[in-house]
Amino acid sequence: MTKIETADVFATGRRGGGGSLYAYRVRGRGRSAVVVWIGGRGDEPDQVFAVPGAGRRHMPVFVTVRQARVYVRRRGRGLATSEAGTLELCRVQHWLEDPVRRRIPPGAVLDAWNFFEDLARGLDAVHQLPQQGTEHNSAYEKLFGGECATWTPEEQRAVLELIRAGVGLWNSCPAIVNPCSGIVLDGEPAPRAL
Repeated sequence: MTKIETADVFATGRRGGGGSLYAYRVRGRGRSAVVVWIGGRGDEPDQVFAVPGAGRRHMPVFVTVRQARVYVRRRGRGLATSEAGTLELCRVQHWLEDPVRRRIPPGAVLDAWNFFEDLARGLDAVHQLPQQGTEHNSAYEKLFGGECATWTPEEQRAVLELIRAGVGLWNSCPAIVNPCSGIVLDGEPAPRAL
């Protein structure tokens, strides 16, 4: 079993890792959890907190915000707020089942898009999302402006490709469930994978 180091990322930062920490609740069909989100400093991008382990980065996930708060506190940091933002990924997944006939949930799709980019950065898995081009940029601007009903077919295809890849990344990325209460083996916590 590999020991997973976390204190260095919280203390010194990693690609903006020294920014403010937030609890973020993701409610999806295949996986629901609270994650720790790191706000980037200045021009640095945001990212979901993940730790190195066994050749891949793993994302600590929690059932409650309190568990995430304790995890962060034990590493010498604190959450910036006591509240947790929420991504209603179930709404996005419902839309993905029949995007032609179902109404786009613009707020949830925008939140999901931003989350998936931050998740991919934290996991060093940016390559698992489609490379974004002009269709993505135009679609994002329309989504941000509440004008997703005016997406071209190319823009909608680009959005669907990105959001589907993001859902796949969320559902398949390595995670450690509530590492605060992990079982201790030989003096080392044994992370529980999700």
